[in-house]
Amino acid sequence: MKIKFHGAARTVTGSMHLLEINGSRILLDCGLFQGKRKETYERNRNFPFDPSKIDAVLLSHAHIDHSGNLPNLVKQGYPGKIIATRATTHLVKLMLRDSGHIQESDAAFVNKKRAKKGLPPVEPLYTLEDAEIVAGHFQSVEYDAPSQVAEGVRATFMDAGHILGSAGIALDIEEDGRKFRLWFSGDIGRRDLPLLRDPVLPVNADYLIMESTYGDKAHRSPEKAYEELRAVIQETIERGGKVIIPAFAVGRTQELAVFLHEMITAGEIPTVPIYVDSPLAINASQIFNEHPEVMDEETINHIREHGHAALDFAQINYTRSVEESKAINDYKKPAVIISASGMAEAGRILHHLRNNIEDPSNTILIVGWQAPHTLGRRLADRETKIKIFGEKFNRKARVETIGGLSAHAGRDLLFEYASAVKDQVQKIFLVHAEERGALPLKKELEMNGFKAVYYPEPHSVFEI
Repeated sequence: MKIKFHGAARTVTGSMHLLEINGSRILLDCGLFQGKRKETYERNRNFPFDPSKIDAVLLSHAHIDHSGNLPNLVKQGYPGKIIATRATTHLVKLMLRDSGHIQESDAAFVNKKRAKKGLPPVEPLYTLEDAEIVAGHFQSVEYDAPSQVAEGVRATFMDAGHILGSAGIALDIEEDGRKFRLWFSGDIGRRDLPLLRDPVLPVNADYLIMESTYGDKAHRSPEKAYEELRAVIQETIERGGKVIIPAFAVGRTQELAVFLHEMITAGEIPTVPIYVDSPLAINASQIFNEHPEVMDEETINHIREHGHAALDFAQINYTRSVEESKAINDYKKPAVIISASGMAEAGRILHHLRNNIEDPSNTILIVGWQAPHTLGRRLADRETKIKIFGEKFNRKARVETIGGLSAHAGRDLLFEYASAVKDQVQKIFLVHAEERGALPLKKELEMNGFKAVYYPEPHSVFEI
């Protein structure tokens, strides 16, 4: 078997790993790379392999950095199935349509400005129509149910506890007379977060491909993150400002809604309007109700007794139309605005930042990891000169970050994850991380007796 690390290698985004087994070619994830605009466009447009020669795609979860380049894969000739959990299949169809729409609308907005400067138009990476075609390629599987995906390869999807439908994937392989198990972690979630079950640790893995985004540090507890979120909102309201939160439409938005519900219900913060300005987030929240198989027991019981903490809370205003989104800018009193995308690279969040970034009473709240060269990273780094839609702004709004809201495992759980198969695992490949995340984890694993831990370079090939 050969493993080719084509994405999320020495970086976080663009998850994409190619396996060659028994003459078959299996792709683990097909995500969008996020970074410098020109580099992003070129890397996402051009695959380092022939999509028409891929035999199967296994998708760990629906986040765009894992699923977002599927429309290009299909457009460029991929003929086969995209295998994912039932919840991921339901969700990713929605997310890809949304992504295609955003690609088109953002290109149209930029092209208006380019036309005024006499510049040629840019094409969207892919369109809504391209995204809709992908829907016919999905094949749903249940958690813990092995399925044959290629000759000599059976895949079992295990709950990763990261977002709705997320999975680690165990591949039981028979090749050239030997049997072994390769475990792909996808994105590893955290314990005791709202809504979802805890992640399943690997079992009987001979080879492990695992994320290491936060391999350098332990997260604050969810309780501590709750307290920090409450303090930021309280202080901003007292200044008369708005809290602007770029948040992933799936996972983070729902968790924030649950926390805000708790704070207002308990009287911990003043009652102010909360806007979830993302049609995708609204639809994703509704999808949660249709998939009790991904929820923890506490969430299931709460829905039975009180309804959905995010959907059934009157204080939250869900805005679908463009007109409703624009109307938020006319509201001049304190409010909380949650909008996608999570790295502030596309979608309605750009308009909210554009309209609020120069007001010192406002707070921009960063609640997740931000890829290098994205607007979210520039904000997290507290740069004072910010470009949005090609226009330069002086950032006067405060910027706060809360790390404890991450849906990714921190250092301690990552070490525990690998340690679950210490007596059997022969090689560990650390992916989905910058050097500052992966190298400290690599060192810690090696100091604790793991003998073959790799941090693969982009497009590197390992034969096992």
